[in-house]
Amino acid sequence: MSTGKKLVFILVLTAFLGFLPWANASAEEGRYFVKSTKAFWKNALSVRNSFDNGFTADLSDFQVRFAKIWGLDIEPVKVLQILPASPARLDPAERASEPENKLSVGESKEELTPTPAVPAQNKPSAKGGKTARQMPSDQTPWGVETIYNDPIIAKTSGGDNVKVAVLDTGVLVSHPDLKNRIAQCKDFTAARFPVIDGKCEDKNGHGTHVAGIIAADAGSDSKGIYGVAPAAKLLIYKVCGANGLCYADDIAVALRLAADQGANIANMSFGSDSESGLIRDAINYADAKGVLPVAAAGNDGPFAASIDYPGAQAETVAVGALNQNKDVTEWSSRGINTATTPYIVEEKDIEFAAPGENIESTWNNGGYVILSGTSMASPFVAGLAAKYWQTAAENPARATRSFLHDLTLDLLPIGDDNGSGFGLPRMLAQ
Repeated sequence: MSTGKKLVFILVLTAFLGFLPWANASAEEGRYFVKSTKAFWKNALSVRNSFDNGFTADLSDFQVRFAKIWGLDIEPVKVLQILPASPARLDPAERASEPENKLSVGESKEELTPTPAVPAQNKPSAKGGKTARQMPSDQTPWGVETIYNDPIIAKTSGGDNVKVAVLDTGVLVSHPDLKNRIAQCKDFTAARFPVIDGKCEDKNGHGTHVAGIIAADAGSDSKGIYGVAPAAKLLIYKVCGANGLCYADDIAVALRLAADQGANIANMSFGSDSESGLIRDAINYADAKGVLPVAAAGNDGPFAASIDYPGAQAETVAVGALNQNKDVTEWSSRGINTATTPYIVEEKDIEFAAPGENIESTWNNGGYVILSGTSMASPFVAGLAAKYWQTAAENPARATRSFLHDLTLDLLPIGDDNGSGFGLPRMLAQ
């Protein structure tokens, strides 16, 4: 049989077997990275996302076995889970035994049930068929006061013309405090289409909360909550589904697109005990395009070296969590700063610590809730970077990162430590 006929035979066989009920019913589909750039295999296996050295696809067990028979090198794409039902704090040795393709993200110690910021007796009632505007308990909560170094601040400012990509669960685009801040809205999680433009519905709430910390502007009526940089433009890239599952390939594609779309900063409030090559390559791509990546350090503390990826990558700003006493929380992940060069960011170093416990922000019901986690700490630093974006510098991202170092308040223990790194970045006292 000629080579051409063999290829036709394989294509027909793959398509035929792929549509048989028993072929796809053998097991639930999983996401795989196929190390091939050949158009034949992309067509046969229905490519989802393409990369320089291969592509990803959602495959049944049968399709996986069939691909391996033909000598294809494939591996599972790592899966991220936000707000797992059974959070567990493990030391690094125990965590190393977890499944390799499972990302135990920086959300593992966040409150599983959000705390409403509005007491039950003050919940809005329907008036004339319309729901009354929900109000935050504080327009400038303690985290904002801490970052602004002002306990009586009434409103925030800054972030003009700065684009911040929020890679998360989406956002409530109609939220009064966010609707004027959203410049782009894209969904990377749909089953049939790799990217849907103009759609980023947040059925989880996490992404709306993170976006509010960065850039909530209190709404047109000025009665809502303020984020750190209320004039910033948000690129909302939904890379996690309503159930909290996120795939590394979707994250990587979204980050690359953010860089191509002119994002200045990218906030990633997720993480992994081990590294994803797809995400590392995407961060390197974004870094080369002048994007400042900011990520949650993880909630697996207080053990040394418990920092999660992508925060552990040297190109990324890793942020741990503080409580109102400016102490690093017990559950905030730690780096290896004491074993690396002081005040030089290296692999697995924590860079900053920011407010991360009992943080009030926007929610996907149009109101506000209180959450805890390094997921909340990361957007405070992303917002401060937007406020102080060094536009005139030759490399604005690196200049902004350096400027944040200059603004940092050292925390105990003195020096570049495992829990807070350089310390707490904040505005200078007015």
